Amino acid sequence: MKRIGILTAGGDTPALNATIHGAVMRANQLKVEIYGLIKGFNCLFNPRVPHVHLNPLYQEIPELDPTKGGTLIGSSRDFVDPEQKGVLDLVEARLRKLGIEGLICIGGDGTLNGLQPIAERLPTVLAPKTIDNDLGLNYPSEPDEWVRVKDASDRQGFHYRRAESSAVFDLDQIVNYATPGFATAVFVSASGVDRIRTTAESHRRIAIIEVMGRHSGYLALASAYGRPDIILVPEHAPDLEALAERVKHLYDLQKNVVIVCGEGIVDDQGRELGAETKSTDPAGNLVLSGAAEALRAKLIQMIGDRYFQLYRRGESARESIFIRKVGHTQRGGRPLLFDRFYAAQLGAKAVELLLEGRNNAVAVLQHNATKGFHVDGYDANRFRDRWGLIHARKMHPSLYDSKLLKPSKMGMDYLRPIFTDAIGEDDMEHTRRTLFAAGNLSQPYHSINTDVHKRIRYLEQEAP
Repeated sequence: MKRIGILTAGGDTPALNATIHGAVMRANQLKVEIYGLIKGFNCLFNPRVPHVHLNPLYQEIPELDPTKGGTLIGSSRDFVDPEQKGVLDLVEARLRKLGIEGLICIGGDGTLNGLQPIAERLPTVLAPKTIDNDLGLNYPSEPDEWVRVKDASDRQGFHYRRAESSAVFDLDQIVNYATPGFATAVFVSASGVDRIRTTAESHRRIAIIEVMGRHSGYLALASAYGRPDIILVPEHAPDLEALAERVKHLYDLQKNVVIVCGEGIVDDQGRELGAETKSTDPAGNLVLSGAAEALRAKLIQMIGDRYFQLYRRGESARESIFIRKVGHTQRGGRPLLFDRFYAAQLGAKAVELLLEGRNNAVAVLQHNATKGFHVDGYDANRFRDRWGLIHARKMHPSLYDSKLLKPSKMGMDYLRPIFTDAIGEDDMEHTRRTLFAAGNLSQPYHSINTDVHKRIRYLEQEAP
């Protein structure tokens, strides 16, 4: 294999450039050309296939900076429809005309689903990324637990649910222990919790902080590093009456409360607590909005104005309970040392998988007590259920204490290896040197897109 392509797909994460950098470095060592495909799968629908040669003369281009967040080759949420055979024929023909013999896709579970039809035509592997940490398996047999249930209200005529598990959960059995981008996103969310706490203390407030995690509670769980009082995750429906009593107990004790909730938290019927609109994002996911708002409304109703008036800490519950969303700040910025290091290793492993002939494989980050963290390859087919679908990994219930509403002992054991040394000395030094640099006041931001655009090349079209 002499030339491979690489693309980034799905939502933004901080460690994408680090993954690309690792892939390019390994490709240089193996004397393999690597082309960056512009804007993810969207590039493949363009007859001109915009691309950038990332390692001319087996030297990486200077624009490729592993410490910079985002992706220099752009991303999109487009995917190839497996039913559109004609489109797939065109995609295959364009890649082959470009001389690409293998493809690396950097993405999450949606990307892994999306690359399946391409892997049937061209060797394709995945290098994982997602801030939600939901790409992987809690144990190898997990896909077998999914069942289909007939549902006339669903446009497909069915929905998926999990059967009761008979597997014994062991941290050493996790497939893909952590994904690049997760640690940096947690750094942002935990820092936000820590900062909002002081305001809640000063003004005797109850703060509800919403973090990302549509169906997986890893981000909320790890936000425990910011020391919130209560953590709510999508995998466990809270008892709202007990929650309100817990909030009042804490408020009586310390005159402030900080609650972290994942954006996909559900009620006792399994419905998203926040409003779920009928619109979808380009990947087909229903858009969630307002988990924190919905929780605030319920607490306002259940606690009531009189409670705060008696304490002389506010005229109303509405005044005393506020929300903040960490939002897309979790997706961007400079990646921490943990993410940079292992993202690069996973990118390099993806190149090796292609050259080893491992089609439809995933580069995974494994961890056990003996070897610590190490990268490996895993057959993507083993992520799929019996109908061929790859599901987002939910946080295993044993990582969460549903009574204390905090990480369990096993949850703490899970988090420690990731975060104990996640921040490098250069991470804080970089902030010290760059954030308040005098030149920032006078010089406009220089976008990497400006430089990369000059390197974009196109597939030559045949004359009619």
